Amino acid sequence: MTAYPFEAPESQALLERAARVTPGGVNSPVRAFRAVGGTPRFMASAQGPWLRDVDGREYVDLVCSWGPMILGHAHPSVMAAVQEAATKGFSFGTPSENEVALAEEIVARVKPVEQVRLVSSGTEATMSAIRLARGFTGRSKVVKFAGCYHGHVDALLASAGSGVATFALPDSAGVPASSAGETIVLPYNDVHALEAAFAEHGAEIAAVITEAAAGNMGVVPPLPGFTEAMRRVTREHGGLLISDEVMTGFRCSAAGWYGVEGPYDGGAPDLFTFGKVMGGGFPAAAFGGRADVMAMLAPLGPVYQAGTLSGNPVATAAGLATLQGCTPEVYQRLADVSSAIATATTQELSRHGIPHVVQWAGSMFSVFFREEAVHNYDDAKAQNSQAFSAFFHSMLSQGVHLPPSAFEAWFVSAAHDDAAVDKVISALPAAARAVTESFATIGA
Repeated sequence: MTAYPFEAPESQALLERAARVTPGGVNSPVRAFRAVGGTPRFMASAQGPWLRDVDGREYVDLVCSWGPMILGHAHPSVMAAVQEAATKGFSFGTPSENEVALAEEIVARVKPVEQVRLVSSGTEATMSAIRLARGFTGRSKVVKFAGCYHGHVDALLASAGSGVATFALPDSAGVPASSAGETIVLPYNDVHALEAAFAEHGAEIAAVITEAAAGNMGVVPPLPGFTEAMRRVTREHGGLLISDEVMTGFRCSAAGWYGVEGPYDGGAPDLFTFGKVMGGGFPAAAFGGRADVMAMLAPLGPVYQAGTLSGNPVATAAGLATLQGCTPEVYQRLADVSSAIATATTQELSRHGIPHVVQWAGSMFSVFFREEAVHNYDDAKAQNSQAFSAFFHSMLSQGVHLPPSAFEAWFVSAAHDDAAVDKVISALPAAARAVTESFATIGA
């Protein structure tokens, strides 16, 4: 295998051009490669499991647009649905049948979800779910967990304060302290911290929001009983439980993480948020849950939420075709492909004595460069991110595009055929050597 050079002149030229008109040259920060260094690859096209960049290089895609491309890029049935919808008009500003059909599909798949409202992004879904929870309960405070990401909502861009149950501090410039101050940030998977927060502030807390299985600090599933504990504590204190399935929804199973871990003895979450897979690569997301909670939304109730492009007919066509294409055979293929890649990765890293651990949520997985299992954000941060950077660039040079951060999930698609899997596996020995050659000692 001939390695691609580190330099990517056409991508670099586009980055410089973009930087003149776009901050950092990208429209979402992780795309800038700041966590791993080097030039982000500007992609020109994609087909099945393959990406092609503007320098003419081909890569096996293990990002899959951060999850949506579960069937693979340019899947024929999704393409056909999009083309048919587009010929009828791009946007109406009125209701259309496609949005009804997509909502029906979501409700049919996730039993606790009785009604949904469609929006255009995961951030919009979580923002709206938080507003709805506050409107329903008449309370203002929200609990979230360190390392869980719920979009760039002011109240949720918050970092932990100095104590377990203290209020948060802004985690981004431009976020007022008053917004972050309504948020309590706790360690993920820590039932004691959760109980302590509610013991002190329970009557003020509108909701707990959690990633159903965390994927934004790397893949960190909830420990056994943690979801049940969140359900128990919120119910005892009159708060709502919001399960953020923007990433896991319809990827971990036909019913998302709820389909893997639920139903729960204590009852289901009150609200769910969805995105990524349900849009099939288009800007589409949703939030939904119990009908009595959803009835608080305008025009039925006093909680206002609106969006010109919500339920867009082309986006909903893509989403519906994608969900309808997610058959049991598709989920089995995802399991087989992810298992083959993860198994080969851990075998090669182990052969070189490189400390690491692989963690799963359905077919989503992450490789952490440390010895011990990762249960929370502090654990995730205590990995060797430089080791990941060396691993990443070796894989990239061999035509495998991994997520450009040690704190992200790896994604596969049903289109990843044996040739794509073999290309990934054949790149692993050199990547493991790159790690050992770059660092004399690789610690946890």
